[in-house]
Amino acid sequence: MIRLFKVYYPLRVLVLLVGEALIVWSSFLLATLWRNPDSLLLLNVDGGLAQVLSRLGPRILVVTGAVLLLSHLFDLYDSASLAQMSDHAFRLLLVVGSIALALAALAKSYPQAMPGNDSAFWGVVILTFTLFGWRALYSWMVKQPFLRERVYVLGAGERAERLVRGLRQRVQLGVEVVGWTGDIGGELTRERLASHLMSLARQRALHRVIVAMKDRRQSLPLEELLDLRLHGVRVEEATSWLEKISGRIEVEQLYPSWLIFAEGFRFSSFFRMMRRTANFSVALIGSLASLPLLPFIILAIRLDSPGPVLYRQKRVGRGGQIFHCYKFRTMRQDAEADTGATWALDNDPRITRVGKFLRISRLDEIPQLWCVLKGDMHFVGPRPERPEFVEWLSKTIPYYGVRHSVRPGITGWAQVKYKYGNTLEDAREKLQYDLFYIKNASLGLDLLIIFETIKIVLLGHGAK
Repeated sequence: MIRLFKVYYPLRVLVLLVGEALIVWSSFLLATLWRNPDSLLLLNVDGGLAQVLSRLGPRILVVTGAVLLLSHLFDLYDSASLAQMSDHAFRLLLVVGSIALALAALAKSYPQAMPGNDSAFWGVVILTFTLFGWRALYSWMVKQPFLRERVYVLGAGERAERLVRGLRQRVQLGVEVVGWTGDIGGELTRERLASHLMSLARQRALHRVIVAMKDRRQSLPLEELLDLRLHGVRVEEATSWLEKISGRIEVEQLYPSWLIFAEGFRFSSFFRMMRRTANFSVALIGSLASLPLLPFIILAIRLDSPGPVLYRQKRVGRGGQIFHCYKFRTMRQDAEADTGATWALDNDPRITRVGKFLRISRLDEIPQLWCVLKGDMHFVGPRPERPEFVEWLSKTIPYYGVRHSVRPGITGWAQVKYKYGNTLEDAREKLQYDLFYIKNASLGLDLLIIFETIKIVLLGHGAK
């Protein structure tokens, strides 16, 4: 796996992305040269290639970026999509069709921007065949045994089983689990573990051993692991691998020492200053850009139900400090009169008609820009919870207080990776994503989360 923006990506997915970019670029360049002989003739002149690329390059680059962006929007780089061939093919056709419509509209309204001679049309035709061909070739390549890394998972508990299942389901990781301790059965002694491990290491030429044992003091085969390590086999801990493949840090069996010694969880003064400056600037721009929408939102809320337009609520921020979070009201005025503080439910009857639209479109979050300007919140960070819930969750979920080491956010890693939650188990799951974000916080990761949030808003997923 390779790390970009402090997030782990399978190397194979990056190969798919780079290969796709080259194919899109080449398809439209080939079509343009074929349909425009004058450009083709320039290739035989000294410096002709540079002239062709300077004239056509920027336009083709824009189209290439649009294709990759649409592919990401339709989840064509997602592991689940790669595994479902019929759905995968349909999404590819949606991407090609969207690009064809966009280019047709551009040719109609701004023809001088196009190379001419139906180059765009033939570029789409060539792209359709090459794109499907490349995807078929990629699917074949990732399944070849000689391109897969052989891994042994040392452990037999629920955590080890979850790791094995995760590795086997994610074909794009390029990992083949050749065995794990759960295959042994019966009483697990140090000798049996060592025998099973070394037998598979000799038979299958292991590349990596991932240790996922709960109790290591009595049964961990240290001598054998050291011998494998000295012979070039990588030995790693399960926590790091579960983090890589899931984008979260599991709190089950998580030791404080791991939090102390793990890479990350560091925030320099310069980093904090840069984030604060960036958040203030974007919040100011966002506030000004949203001004034309405010009268319509206020009028809609007023006409839909009685009560104030803004809803003010206490939330817990960085360092456990209490601040007031502002949102446009989306529930009845007396929503918690009888129940007290409660999470929103599925199809919650307290949500008004206008409120439902505001939540789906995320327009109810606009007043939180004021919280960002004040410094109580950032655009990206763990979602702030109410003091009543924080007190309860801190007693129930280990390491819950760690999420208060950074400013809360309007959106966050947990929001783009996990559904809306209204149960204790949901809070536990979201904390694991929040811990991943806090450990790997960076401006690059913030931009990635903002991009994913825009994608979710456009597709209308995850609102509650």
